[in-house]
Amino acid sequence: MEPKTAFKDRIQLPLNFDVEKMRKESQALKKEHYEYYKVIQLRGPAHLVDTSLPFPPPASDYADGSWCDWLDTPALEKSPYLKSIIDKISEYTTVNLVRLLFLAPKSVVKEHTDPTLALEEEKAMIRLTIPIDNNEGVAFFLNNTLIPMQVGECWYLRLSDPHRVINDGTTDRVNLTIDVIPNNKIIALINNV
Repeated sequence: MEPKTAFKDRIQLPLNFDVEKMRKESQALKKEHYEYYKVIQLRGPAHLVDTSLPFPPPASDYADGSWCDWLDTPALEKSPYLKSIIDKISEYTTVNLVRLLFLAPKSVVKEHTDPTLALEEEKAMIRLTIPIDNNEGVAFFLNNTLIPMQVGECWYLRLSDPHRVINDGTTDRVNLTIDVIPNNKIIALINNV
């Protein structure tokens, strides 16, 4: 991998996805009831997806994603379009954790940082975010700046910086998040935007 350089804290990638197909599959996976924040894991640590597998040895550092194998969950197997998005991202880099994040109406994710989710961090993973369902009341702030993410767009965000989410609308905010290992191919995609 190339030496780390300073990157912008937000970059819209030249990838766009079919919003209606994503929305249909994400809603099909949403279960009975949930609290203000619901996570549906689509790809996760192999030993948690397939409980017959042994737990990996304890990791001293979880950030690089190599501490375990990663498997698609049954939820992803039921979602062919979402799976095709993961396959597309896999053309650029290794995909680890994949989740659907639902934020209920009138809910807030307080400002926080994710210390390992930035290209500048050593042994980092990065998170790609694809909004599936927004409403006029959804606001995502990074470094106190509103990020104008539209549904179907794919974004790299430097989440080691302070960020927060507000859903002041009447419907769920739904995002697909894809945690990947930075490599030359994904860095080139980010840099060439």
